[in-house]
Amino acid sequence: MAYFLISLLFFLVSFGFSSSSMVSREVFPMEGNIAWVVQVSDLHISAYHHDRAEDLDRLLGPALRIIRPHLLLITGDITDAKNRKRTSTRQDESEWIQYKRSMDAVVRQGGIEKRRIFDIRGNHDKYGVPYAGSSLDFFSSYSISSQLNRLSNIHSISLVGDDRTYMFLGIDDTMHIGIRGPSNLFGHPTDDHINTIESELRYWENTHPNSSVTKVVFGHFPMSFTASSKKGQRYETIFAKQSISGYICGHLHAKFSKQLWKRHSVKVADTVKKQFWEWELGDWKEFKLIRILSIDEGQVSFADMELSNKQNDFPTTILITYPTDSRSMNRLDAEPQTQLLRNDINTLVFSALPIRNVTAKVFDSSRAFKIVEEIPLLPAIFDSSIDNKPLYQAKWNAENYRNDPSAARYWLQVFVLDSQGKETQSALRPFSVEGKVAAEYPTTLLVHLVFRIRWEALYSILLWGNLCFLFIFLSLPKLLNQFMDRSVSYQKWAASVSVSSPVQQRRVLFSVLWVLIEGSRNKALWCCMVFYLLWLVRLPWFWGHMTSENGDIATMYIFGWSVNSPYTMNLMGLGNPDVLTITLPFMYFVVTPLMLLIYCLCAERSAACFQASARKTVESEQRVAKTMRTKRRVLLLACAIFTCIHFKQCCSLMRFYGAGTVALSPAFSWAPPLLLATAIYSTS
Repeated sequence: MAYFLISLLFFLVSFGFSSSSMVSREVFPMEGNIAWVVQVSDLHISAYHHDRAEDLDRLLGPALRIIRPHLLLITGDITDAKNRKRTSTRQDESEWIQYKRSMDAVVRQGGIEKRRIFDIRGNHDKYGVPYAGSSLDFFSSYSISSQLNRLSNIHSISLVGDDRTYMFLGIDDTMHIGIRGPSNLFGHPTDDHINTIESELRYWENTHPNSSVTKVVFGHFPMSFTASSKKGQRYETIFAKQSISGYICGHLHAKFSKQLWKRHSVKVADTVKKQFWEWELGDWKEFKLIRILSIDEGQVSFADMELSNKQNDFPTTILITYPTDSRSMNRLDAEPQTQLLRNDINTLVFSALPIRNVTAKVFDSSRAFKIVEEIPLLPAIFDSSIDNKPLYQAKWNAENYRNDPSAARYWLQVFVLDSQGKETQSALRPFSVEGKVAAEYPTTLLVHLVFRIRWEALYSILLWGNLCFLFIFLSLPKLLNQFMDRSVSYQKWAASVSVSSPVQQRRVLFSVLWVLIEGSRNKALWCCMVFYLLWLVRLPWFWGHMTSENGDIATMYIFGWSVNSPYTMNLMGLGNPDVLTITLPFMYFVVTPLMLLIYCLCAERSAACFQASARKTVESEQRVAKTMRTKRRVLLLACAIFTCIHFKQCCSLMRFYGAGTVALSPAFSWAPPLLLATAIYSTS
């Protein structure tokens, strides 16, 4: 009975039933109706790269003192959790100690209250954590959230202005059981988690029906790397239904792209489509990127900046809060009436030096970008006694820019002159006072593949497409054999193909068909390949230490991990689709080439038999024998390359999940080379 109660307790803690359904709510007042926050992502504090932690207080602290944001959001991957050679993943307490010390310094130098800092986990912060609250769960000891007793995986932060409320909802979608890399890549929200988030997004509207609420959600994983719940629920539908303005995240790093922006359009009813933006921020790890995001009367804008490595060298930064960039911030479902009422230009200017002059210029792209209007901006007047507010405002006539069919005709640029006479200008960007959406930024094929395609669905297509191909590859030639064996014409045609006359060499399709048919004739090898493929579909691939190096041994199947321990109660399918980093390379670069090589070896032996039985002269016999030896050597070279690829994959997996356990796993480690060695021996 005691064992059962302990197991049940661990089960509840592991799955977060007691915490995921709770929401930590905090409310902060703000002056006026313009708020700005700072986002930092993917710090990757490392025990082997101390500069990452040092740069936090050296660069981020002074930047925060100048920006003075309402909130600081740290969106995951706080620590690196990898060894020196980056060949395995594990939690390192020294990295978390570095993070805590650096954030304490940021609070001192940045002049920001600690309770205005919100950090959430990324997949690196959950590597090798068997369950929440375990001895390896250092986030629960050293993070800002843990220090302020924010125990939930959902953080609801509200900035309350004069007549508007801005809601920031932080979500932690990391695995409840932190599988070690590489099979820990996706966010995994549960149905309970998604339902709680939907309820929280409705909270302010239900409790304050007369207040205008703008909602921004922040997390670590992009939508393309977020799995569906067990019931098939996804965030896109929830976010669109609840009319969030944007979802900000990290995870993909700036080496891939510094502009990963996507407008989601979701059908929430038969004829109603709603939209929201997704904006991914590059990493602090190498590029020291931060994002300043503002909300001005419900309009969301942001500017990404790279901090200089020179201390106290903060560049003057300009963020136009209204009108917004029509390429990446407007929404089709925005209300045009609300847009038309605004006759102002608002700009935030962050600078370490006093500002002398701020000017906005409007350009007409249809007339070679000639200046249409030049508007001086003045510092905003607040009731507060605090000086040096970064907000600059001006009035203009918005009617001059309405009723234009293009959302990219008029472009806006702001020029700032500081006390030293240095002029800084913002990026030139299009705007639409009616909230129209212009064409988005062009993206590369790689960006489209990684950021705009849902990898959970693509993984299913790639995996089951490969399995269907292999089953057809094995079964179709075997069926053809039943008919071809009785055909005399096939015997003559096969002999002509094997002789490889110049005429038949051009008939590649028939040669491939012959290889398939002859390759499937070895019944013993064919049965072994079929059994092996069925094994991969239904039986374990390998065993390994799924979490910590000394933790319980789990089983990996094609559909994910199976764990049987006191705190998990035999869970199945964990880490799906994260296991694509293991299954796809193994299926495409090991299993498929293995079966192709076995077929080619069998076909090569059949060709040798045909050649031996044919009547030839001595010269032709020598020429044919030389050709056959060359083909055999090419096949053996291909077998050697295949063996090296398989050995490299095995070694990589052994470093992650344990050498002994992976090496003793028959399906993954020694079945492929054993099958290949058998094929080489039987066809020699």
